[in-house]
Amino acid sequence: MTDTVLYETQGAVATITLNRPESLNSFDKEMRADMIDATNQAKTDSSIRAVVVTGAGRCFSAGADLKAGFKTGEEVEKLLLEEYKLSLVNIAEMEKPVISAINGFAAGVGLSYAMVCDLSIMTESAFLLSPFSTIGLIPDGGATWLMVNGMGYKRAYETAIDNDRVPAQRCLEMGIINKIVADDSLLSDAQEWAESLAKKAPLALGRTKKMMRQASSLSYADAITSEAALQHLCFDSKDSHEGITAFLEKRPAEFTGE
Repeated sequence: MTDTVLYETQGAVATITLNRPESLNSFDKEMRADMIDATNQAKTDSSIRAVVVTGAGRCFSAGADLKAGFKTGEEVEKLLLEEYKLSLVNIAEMEKPVISAINGFAAGVGLSYAMVCDLSIMTESAFLLSPFSTIGLIPDGGATWLMVNGMGYKRAYETAIDNDRVPAQRCLEMGIINKIVADDSLLSDAQEWAESLAKKAPLALGRTKKMMRQASSLSYADAITSEAALQHLCFDSKDSHEGITAFLEKRPAEFTGE
């Protein structure tokens, strides 16, 4: 990775920081590649149990760097599939919780990176923005799926075509973020939350995420079946034995991810 994305670890928590503050953390080719590397690293490092994604400077991300001067629709389609998609899917599929700490604003594909995370914290002054239709485009980076599943169709479509800012309080009311915090405590609050999650049973957190990510596409009966299969794996794990033993002995559990 270069310095367009910072990857830092503290204990079992990794913090990924979009780091082009002079360009409002807009994505250029280098940043897209660095996000693939950073999310791969967080996904595959077994010592990391929780991840925070945030932006340096005044905002989370303004989206794609339009100054890059894309020439054709074919070029845009290729980079969405071969560059953006890889890191976005890494966040969605890694079996560990990912928290987006949204400062300033998240717009365009930056909104996709903010919303694809499992949990989200926004500052009091932050907002989300889908500006695509103002330049004749549609939401991308999975934003249509994320918005409809998070807001419901009517609110999602309204947000996409009206291009109005969605302030933090509105995001909280719609249930697409979890918490609002003071502007000056965002990162510390997100990392503190991540540290608390890192102490929980990683297999349980990862498999709950896996199950809930697919739940909306399953029937109720199929969800019971899928839960049963994953519960089988969880119950046979050392972590489950440790968790039950610690509960009975009235002591904190020490989970190993095994």
